[in-house]
Amino acid sequence: MTHSSSLACARSFLFVPGNRPERFLKAIDSGADVVIVDLEDSVPLQGKDAARAGVCQALPTLPASACVVVRINSPDTDIGLQDAQALAAYPQLAGLMVPKCESAQMLQTVSTLLPGLPLLPIIESAAGYLALPQIALASNVSRLVVGHIDFLADTGMVCSPDQRELDTLRFQVAMCTRAGQLAAAIDGVTVSVDDEAVLQADTERAVRFGMGGKLCIHPRQVQGVHAAFRPSAAEQDWAQRVLAVMAASLGAAVQLDGKMIDAPVLLQAQRILARVR
Repeated sequence: MTHSSSLACARSFLFVPGNRPERFLKAIDSGADVVIVDLEDSVPLQGKDAARAGVCQALPTLPASACVVVRINSPDTDIGLQDAQALAAYPQLAGLMVPKCESAQMLQTVSTLLPGLPLLPIIESAAGYLALPQIALASNVSRLVVGHIDFLADTGMVCSPDQRELDTLRFQVAMCTRAGQLAAAIDGVTVSVDDEAVLQADTERAVRFGMGGKLCIHPRQVQGVHAAFRPSAAEQDWAQRVLAVMAASLGAAVQLDGKMIDAPVLLQAQRILARVR
């Protein structure tokens, strides 16, 4: 599988600080589908140049099979532009994560420096939310990413534990993902690294919004994310039976368990089985 296809179907995206190169291989060995080497939030301002140099030095030494993405600083800043310029020399990158994305033009600036590289824009501000339709249609966008922590800070919103206040953000990301014919979106982090129940609930919510991936901030979250994205045995059994009865009916509408099964239900069943690894 190519890095591009791996990126499109990845479930877990594990952050590792860009100024901690000794952790890069550990992150790759965690079982995460994608490792995000972070040059933004995890690196203090005075350490940006050294972190960038360290990442560029480490990238050629990482396993060729590893699906590695770098989160640069905002391309609206000189530091972010320097990040993108430096990374242009490393074709082994699977993609670039673009934080604080607020316009398609911001992505075009990055694509000019790294033509053809898949982009993962993070929606984490009111301006980014309003520009979502244009961002989703920008060249080289692979998947949209929800950055709800920064979104709350930008908008002044406060969330209840179930985050229902952010339903509109996630819904809009889902709609623009579909309109842009993008791979399934990626949901934001779960800050509780030791609470498996919260992680499971957060990931299951992402599934309900049609998302196919989730950001992770600790290796111990990876397997929990994978488990929550995996359909239950009952869901898999239902989906298999839908495929069977639809095949037997040659695609015509038919009843299963007292309910009508037709083409839209078949698509739902196919999507459930696509989540099985």
